[in-house]
Amino acid sequence: MRRLLGQLGISRIVPVLLGAGLLLTACQRPDSSTSSAPRSAAQNAPSMAPAELKPALDSFTGEALLDHIRVLSSDEYEGRAPGTRGEELTVRYLVDRFQAFGLQPGNPDGTWVQKVPLVGYTPTTEAVFTIGSRKMALAQEDYLARSSRFDPSIQVKDSEVVFVGYGVVAPEYGWDDFKGVDVRGKTVVMLINDPQIPDPKDPTRLDETLFKGRAMTYYGRWTYKFEIAAARGAAAVLIVHETATAGYPLKALASWRQENFGLRGSKEPRVAVEGWLTFDKARELFTAAGQDLASLKAAALRRDFQPVALSARATLSVRSTLREIESQNVIARIEGSDPQLRNEYVVYTAHWDHMGRDPQIKGDQIFNGAIDNASGTACLLEWARAFATLSPSPKRSILFLAVTAEERGLLGARYYAENPLYPLARTVANLNKDGINQWGRTRDITVIGLGNSTLDDLLAEAARLQNRTLSPDAEPEKGFFYRSDHFEFAKQGVPALNTDAGTDYLDKPAGYAQQTRDEYTARDYHGLSDEIKPNWDLSGAVEDLQLFLMVGYRVAQSPVWPEWKPGTEFKAKRDAQR
Repeated sequence: MRRLLGQLGISRIVPVLLGAGLLLTACQRPDSSTSSAPRSAAQNAPSMAPAELKPALDSFTGEALLDHIRVLSSDEYEGRAPGTRGEELTVRYLVDRFQAFGLQPGNPDGTWVQKVPLVGYTPTTEAVFTIGSRKMALAQEDYLARSSRFDPSIQVKDSEVVFVGYGVVAPEYGWDDFKGVDVRGKTVVMLINDPQIPDPKDPTRLDETLFKGRAMTYYGRWTYKFEIAAARGAAAVLIVHETATAGYPLKALASWRQENFGLRGSKEPRVAVEGWLTFDKARELFTAAGQDLASLKAAALRRDFQPVALSARATLSVRSTLREIESQNVIARIEGSDPQLRNEYVVYTAHWDHMGRDPQIKGDQIFNGAIDNASGTACLLEWARAFATLSPSPKRSILFLAVTAEERGLLGARYYAENPLYPLARTVANLNKDGINQWGRTRDITVIGLGNSTLDDLLAEAARLQNRTLSPDAEPEKGFFYRSDHFEFAKQGVPALNTDAGTDYLDKPAGYAQQTRDEYTARDYHGLSDEIKPNWDLSGAVEDLQLFLMVGYRVAQSPVWPEWKPGTEFKAKRDAQR
């Protein structure tokens, strides 16, 4: 899935870029002593950018981004949870801004919203394991659980517990963690992530031929684990959480104890109870059942692993307060200027929601979500404003889609992808933003899933105008490609681009990027402290804004559609649409 930049096949698109005016010239790297820009200053457009884009590119400022973030992440917006006053305020703000910028309503029915029918369920849970005559009741800090079934009372009683390794069934790798074992009505326990298997020729490296080596495949995503457990008829599934491989501490999933959401009317099968166990509590359970978790974890890295029935039984109870709500995706449109192409679409996305508020917390109760994702929503607004200034407008139509309930399982994006307002077969590309670079300029930009599509080629050419390069995801084992809204478009075959902050900062020491990333994950991600910080430097975010505008414009103008590259799991779906 990840390929070296040199293998991106850039030469295939250079003629198209030249035709659009994206002629590249060699330029020196900016002098690091003068590269930092005030957050309120405009970042000058690259000198060789298309002339018609320069005013729009020059119009981006850190202060404009900050103005949107300040509103959307304010306490007044109550953490922007679906079905709350925070949603009402957020939708109103987005619509007001889109109108003020001169865009058209994005829904063909003449409105600015797509209704997203959700069901909400707020769980109260109990969990007890029985090992022989011993009862092991779990404390709240030991686990998380919920039921995605729209049922006020769910009971899994005295269910046999079976360890199924990573819970993966992957025929293309000759891998089956179930081995035909009947888990119907049972509670299955799985490890987080997918198997990371040492290379038999070099144990210090991972085998790149199995599960993409270090990079997570969809088999490692927790949503897949719940899906495969349901397909096998399990009553419950518990994932053993480890922060290092999950990419976030268990507290980042604290919203499971608040109101959760699902799509109303979904036919997707779900187990009765979905949940997580801390590693320490799982180890205690396995030890009490006469098993060693560390040894079983090692055994699960082999193809010949066999499921292990523990001498334990689980009783899980979930009582849920239920409600039905009509949440909203907000959508605006710029009509394409070419009669032959205006019925083809480039879609920019960002999720407007966050975690809301938790009245059970003393003191600050609001999860403001400044970075996640008031910042991405601010980018969406700024792209809409900038595109609206272009005359003529781009040849293809541009859609700006702010989706709901990303934090609840990409539900808003999934609903749009399954119920598109414009045909996905004519949706040329999706460009998604989930969080910004808040710490200054970088010499690179990180692409989540680098090498997946020719959108990377376009991004590389635009980045060269800023004297920047592309970098692969620094933490591919954490599965970021599957964790934001672009994934729902990719699943439907639409080439999708999702980026993260670069890792090579100007004027910063080596290791600064990883340090700030780790600090954000440990302290702010899905936490009460995800708020505007006084030391933010949005000059790098401005350059990223410019990149995405150039790429989207290129896609909107080019006769060549972006494509998935050979070997990617989404290519067959797209090929069937053409």
